[in-house]
Amino acid sequence: QVQLVESGGGLVQPGGSLRLSCAASGSIFRINFMGWSRQAPGKQREWVTGISGGSTTYADSVKGRFTISRDNAENTMSLQMNSLKPEDTAVYYCNARGLGRTLASFDSWGQGTQVTVSS
Repeated sequence: QVQLVESGGGLVQPGGSLRLSCAASGSIFRINFMGWSRQAPGKQREWVTGISGGSTTYADSVKGRFTISRDNAENTMSLQMNSLKPEDTAVYYCNARGLGRTLASFDSWGQGTQVTVSS
């Protein structure tokens, strides 16, 4: 079992910044991929960004404003969000995929953290 815990959400004004964190724990041999998705009220969950082997990818809607980073030694990941817009309001979910100590694959999700961008 691999558990993911997000933190850092909150209320911020348009144009402001927030930093989200995600910590993975449990039976982990190797994490191959970590990423963030979000779900706004009344909408489907959408992929935001991911990091794998040092390579990063971003949805067009957040490119240039969001930066994902990862600490491999600590199995943690961060998302720096700048120039936030009201349309960034959503519950943000951390996702990790990799191999557990039994070498079985895992695909885990966190419980989500609320980000609200509003004046």
